[in-house]
Amino acid sequence: MAKTFSISVRLQRVTTETAHVSVPLSEEILQPSLDGSGTKTIKTEKLAAAAIELGRSPSTHWSVEGDTAIALHPVQTPPQ
Repeated sequence: MAKTFSISVRLQRVTTETAHVSVPLSEEILQPSLDGSGTKTIKTEKLAAAAIELGRSPSTHWSVEGDTAIALHPVQTPPQ
């Protein structure tokens, strides 16, 4: 039997999922407008943090979006 050789290549598979969450506009997320008009603006960093926290909730429904992407893993390591 002839000898054969092979090279191990590390792959990664990424599935993108999406969810929609509703972030309540609390005083923590709102701030007074800088123009002195009495209106309020949204602190986008606080809004994003609250949305991510809602995304971690087990009750959040996630849907697969598109096809799974398979590519070479950016960090090649030898197999165990």
